[in-house]
Amino acid sequence: MDLSKHAYFEGKIVPLSEAKISIAAHAFLYGTSIFGGMRAFWNEEKQRLFVFRPYDHFRRLLHSAKMMSIKTEYDEESLIQVTLDLLRTDNWKQDIYFRPTFYKADLGIGVRLHDVKDDFSIFVMGYEKYVKNDTSAHVTFSSWRRVDDNVIPARAKVAGAYVNSALIKSDAVQAGFDEALVLDHNGHVSEGSAMNIFMVRDGALVTPPITDNILEGITRRTVIELARRELGIDVVERSIDRTEVYIAEEMFFAGTAAGVTGITKVDHRPVGRGVMGPVTTQLRALVDDAVRAKLPKYEHWNVAV
Repeated sequence: MDLSKHAYFEGKIVPLSEAKISIAAHAFLYGTSIFGGMRAFWNEEKQRLFVFRPYDHFRRLLHSAKMMSIKTEYDEESLIQVTLDLLRTDNWKQDIYFRPTFYKADLGIGVRLHDVKDDFSIFVMGYEKYVKNDTSAHVTFSSWRRVDDNVIPARAKVAGAYVNSALIKSDAVQAGFDEALVLDHNGHVSEGSAMNIFMVRDGALVTPPITDNILEGITRRTVIELARRELGIDVVERSIDRTEVYIAEEMFFAGTAAGVTGITKVDHRPVGRGVMGPVTTQLRALVDDAVRAKLPKYEHWNVAV
């Protein structure tokens, strides 16, 4: 894993080796931190690194902070500036993943969200594929259910909630699958272990609504806009039954780390013809161009480093 030499920690850029929290920190003991999964992409032709949709990512991060009673003086613009300063420090010239995190920083025990000091950090790493088999993923339905909004808010990226994702992912991979599909408590398809899902049925692109315990994904939003504006495809946000997946024409995951990952088999049943379909293929190419600042119409999504 190619980690950055520097991090943003306690209000300044420091060597990564100095960015440490105590084993007595509230966030370590109770999972009381929230984070964003963000990426920047190297454009070889332009010889520039571009951060993808940072304003949208940081807006969601600040919403997550509000849900977790984390107080901060940062806004979207100041978080973008901190990010650019950090990325320039190490002069990245490759695709990268970085993780901004707000966390409860006080030392000691006590289960609560109030009267605890909050802090912020960012570290950076070279990007590695989230799903190695990203054009022909074989997935299964997990026996674990997605966390419910009345348990831990799924629309917030709460660190402690990712135990749910870890259980889902490990069970699937150790059983020989690439990933998993997860049901919510109503029995509807919610997400993958840590990414949104889409399926094609009768020519329409269908994805679960934000009220079915999903993360309000930035890549999800990107896919929806590109599908409607560039491909002229009808996009429907509605609940998805488990058995619909077995008769879908196409399926794919969408996420910052996963990108657009084609799903070609679910529980040993082929999706469509068992290969990545035309809609998925087109959207995968469009998203790849968008994140690398190759689509002039959407250049407002990209911030150059």
